[in-house]
Amino acid sequence: MFKSFYPKAADIEPQWVLVDASGQTLGRLATKIAGLLLGKHKPSFTPGVEMGDYVVVVNASSVAVTGTKTSTKLDSKVYYHHSHYPSGLKAISLRDQLRKFPDRVIRSAVWGMLPHNKMGRHVLGRLKIYGGAEHPHQAQNPLKVD
Repeated sequence: MFKSFYPKAADIEPQWVLVDASGQTLGRLATKIAGLLLGKHKPSFTPGVEMGDYVVVVNASSVAVTGTKTSTKLDSKVYYHHSHYPSGLKAISLRDQLRKFPDRVIRSAVWGMLPHNKMGRHVLGRLKIYGGAEHPHQAQNPLKVD
């Protein structure tokens, strides 16, 4: 009989990974980030175990958007959130969201590709997104990924 490998907490050493989002397509970037956060790039990947790395995304404001309606997608894609007050539904287009809060665009795309449970919420906490090229994680010496 074969024994299944289950990594212990001491065996897991998360790395810091730096991802440059300038000019990359939003969906393809989000799948790459989700895989890094879950640890699917590691040979010892085990579902249900938090084996992923910390991911630092820079230049989030210059992410590219493609699709069948690329020219109108920046205006037709709408993000919604609610203020928890009556008639408190707020809507913001992708163009305005990229201008005001570029980190929310990538965070929303990555969250859609993670498990929607406790583990997914915890893993999403390892994602650090910055609109510009500067980030405060220089001390961790992150690895650069294209």
